Amino acid sequence: MTGYEVTADPERIDLDVVWSYLSREAYWGRGRSRADVEKQVAGAWRVVGAYAEDGSQVGFARAVSDGVAFAYLADVFVLSAHRRHGLGRRLVRTMIEDGPGADFRWLLHTGDATFLYASFGFRPTDRTVLERPAGGPAVVEP
Repeated sequence: MTGYEVTADPERIDLDVVWSYLSREAYWGRGRSRADVEKQVAGAWRVVGAYAEDGSQVGFARAVSDGVAFAYLADVFVLSAHRRHGLGRRLVRTMIEDGPGADFRWLLHTGDATFLYASFGFRPTDRTVLERPAGGPAVVEP
């Protein structure tokens, strides 16, 4: 595909673009402060960005990981004007297949684009996965 570049160079991430999308458009990102998003990006194990020909950032993905066997994919997006060019697929491929986590166990939470993630082998969890939702109680009485 011509016209777009996808790279895992953390120096190219435009925090203004990431913050703007997550705080205004992403159903999952609202409620985070700018400082929180900056900490998440700075502390990410890996970040991937998609860029238009003029160098402006048009897509993003980040992951947290133990760096050995496990990673969590988060905050994947492509700006609406740049969708339908395969950028979501390229972001995910660059993150999980073309990088150091290709053999990791990957997890993610999503309410949409399940078709995209299924094409990379993501499936509903099995009976071995438990989750403690955010804001849950510290101790649950039996």
